Amino acid sequence: MFETIWKGIIIGICVSAPMGPIGVLVIQRTLNRGKYYGIVTGLGATASDLLYAIATGYGMSFVVDFLQAHQFGFQTFGSIFVLLFGFYLFRSNPVRQLTKKTEMKESYMQDFGTSFALTISNPLIIVLLMALYARFNFINQQTSFLESAVGMVSILLGAAAWWFLLTSIVNLFRNKFNVRGLRFVNVITGSLIMTLALISLILTLAGDILL
Repeated sequence: MFETIWKGIIIGICVSAPMGPIGVLVIQRTLNRGKYYGIVTGLGATASDLLYAIATGYGMSFVVDFLQAHQFGFQTFGSIFVLLFGFYLFRSNPVRQLTKKTEMKESYMQDFGTSFALTISNPLIIVLLMALYARFNFINQQTSFLESAVGMVSILLGAAAWWFLLTSIVNLFRNKFNVRGLRFVNVITGSLIMTLALISLILTLAGDILL
């Protein structure tokens, strides 16, 4: 059981750690609004990753087959969605974000929802999860339901630990940014996310053409 726990934690970290659009977004929100907004954003992505982890781990072949069969559509939609969201961040006003403290509950839910939507729109996470499961021999047909459930919770804990660590580090530098600096963070974040989305969209279209 202990082996399942530490393997799950490592998988959770490996799934969350790559600095893609979500990682950039977590940093931006931590700098703009504070540590807990960043953590909630990371947890939104983690919830999406957990759904894919369950589908992969419990052999939900119909889900995996459906996502693979419609991979081009999901990737195209996801890239466009991320591109538009990056443009929104590029144009966003940090002064307005800083005045939202009275709407904290709503903002937390929005941050969780947007990161969940951004992550769920990219089913390629299943490919990464399959590779990690195989590498660590994480879950197989002989694994009991209890051990599998503990493994899924461990993935959640590993991902949450990563987002907590990242936001804690970024939060140390938060007070060094004034409103002008936060506006610059928004521009850089939006530009990076749009660039990543464009690269993903181009690779998706090129791959379809090649096929």
